[in-house]
Amino acid sequence: MENLDYGVIGNCRSAALVSREGSIDWCCLPNFDSSSVFALLLDKEKGGNYQITGVSTQSIQQKYLRKTNILKTSFECEDGSFEVLDFMPRYMDSQGIYHTPPELIRIVRPTKGTPKIKVIYNPKLDYAEFPTESEIMDSYIKSTAQSKEHESYESIYLYSSLPLEDVFHAKEITLEKPEYLLLNYNQKIGPIHMDKIELEFEKTKVYWMNWSAKTNQFNKYQDEIDRSALALKLLTHQKTGAILAAITTSLPEEIGEVRNWDYRFCWLRDASMTIAILHKLKHYRVASKFIDFVLEILPYKDDNVQIMYGIHGEKVLEEKTLDWLKGYENSRPVRVGNAAYFQKQNDIYGVLIDMIYQHLLFSHSTMHNREGVWTVVRSLVRHVLDKWGRADNSIWEFRTETKHFTFSKVLCWVAIDRAAKIAQLFDMPKYASEWKSLSEEIRKDVMVKGWNEKMGIFSQAYGEDKFDAANLLMEHYGFISASDPKYRSTVLKTYETLCKDGLMLRYNSKDDFGMPNSSFTVCTFWMIKSLHRVGETEKAQKMFDQVLSYRNHVGLMSEDIEMKTKRLLGNFPQGYSHLALIDTALTLMGIDTKDFDLPLELEKND
Repeated sequence: MENLDYGVIGNCRSAALVSREGSIDWCCLPNFDSSSVFALLLDKEKGGNYQITGVSTQSIQQKYLRKTNILKTSFECEDGSFEVLDFMPRYMDSQGIYHTPPELIRIVRPTKGTPKIKVIYNPKLDYAEFPTESEIMDSYIKSTAQSKEHESYESIYLYSSLPLEDVFHAKEITLEKPEYLLLNYNQKIGPIHMDKIELEFEKTKVYWMNWSAKTNQFNKYQDEIDRSALALKLLTHQKTGAILAAITTSLPEEIGEVRNWDYRFCWLRDASMTIAILHKLKHYRVASKFIDFVLEILPYKDDNVQIMYGIHGEKVLEEKTLDWLKGYENSRPVRVGNAAYFQKQNDIYGVLIDMIYQHLLFSHSTMHNREGVWTVVRSLVRHVLDKWGRADNSIWEFRTETKHFTFSKVLCWVAIDRAAKIAQLFDMPKYASEWKSLSEEIRKDVMVKGWNEKMGIFSQAYGEDKFDAANLLMEHYGFISASDPKYRSTVLKTYETLCKDGLMLRYNSKDDFGMPNSSFTVCTFWMIKSLHRVGETEKAQKMFDQVLSYRNHVGLMSEDIEMKTKRLLGNFPQGYSHLALIDTALTLMGIDTKDFDLPLELEKND
């Protein structure tokens, strides 16, 4: 049985997964959503990888350099020891522009003796669809993959202070001094030398330490919060401000089944929740950039709001399968693109208006384009007025059926409630009054039709007797009080039904692919927060400590946890899981948004 024992490195342009044995098993260049260069994660035979290892390795340790996204893998060998420092350069240059090349640097340093090492360099470009050819040039190894039939071409360049011939043929190399390997999507211009590599390392290290220093400090869980915040930052796209759900595609929710999706896109729901956390952590500029991204892609007056977009704002995310890849532990199919982009999920309006409202609270006096924001809010309200009474696909993206999902109705209430508050902020009392009346109408509808008196819960959909962990969020969004008997009953009975050995299922009914069996990590955090809110503090604390123990060796989490084995499954690292970890930690510490000071100005270096 394998676990997702990977560290992630990146620079907010792309990212890579490094195994605890020092093998890069997943990397896409030049961007997050580009085709893969290494994909051993999805096919151990065809995928390709890039490993640095000892010839006589006895033990391996891996950890992040403190408060950075630089990964250190340490090897103890019979003939000495060495360490590999993996990072992707990121820092602000002298002109105030972020330096984020499509580049991966590995520094190899002997720490004792003169150990023998070996480099296994096996790129498989373009998702390994066509053969990759590599050759040694004057100062680099060039790898190419092309298909005249499909008119496709990809190439990458590996530079190194190590003998290229030895790297190319995976020969033994005696490590006597620090060496480097630099992989770039582009051909480098100008000489490369160790001093320049070390400078890239130091600048990147300082950048991450400066970024971490801005994170709010707490009296508990600081290391867990810092690592989760750093993971969330790695999922932000520098150019547009979009926030990815994860850096991988097709890591299965359950081994051997078909719940395999491409998560290298921006789900507005996930990202908006990330914004709330970034505000709490005082990373205001990241939040501001994402708001700008959303306002740029949202239509002002037509009806084309999507639940998700590409990281460059793409609206069409056509889904296809890569049938030549076996998938993670033979879990087919491997998918790129995501057909969920055209689904109708009525909760998205609540997500968007709540996100705008949160940001206005932090930047009301300085926010630019207020008229444009107001137009967007009014347009979204019109959509809610038209759609809140209709069926939809829900937060869980059911592909073959629409229903009157309770959670979707609650989020329609959120949309109108927050819109009314925005109207008050903008001194628009007429709109505030009208929207307040509409929010009360929606709330009454949910309280009557969403409540199942026989079961004593808010059910998954109107008129049904199914549980849904999403309904735990009713209190989190302010729809209902934690002291309300109906909410308390929903929490406790959902715990009894959906919680198995401290881990939560999303729901207890069949979907398009059968009955779900793995725990959806974010739902476990929702339950912990809900238990705490209804007074079950000891139970909540025990669950939280338990789920923290399921993080991998460097503190990262995926989308799912297998119920029996507790192994990590699903796409990785999952932003939704890490933001919920932070939010839950703050809740258990008794910290809420109102406890945070508003920013006087945005930091430039964020």
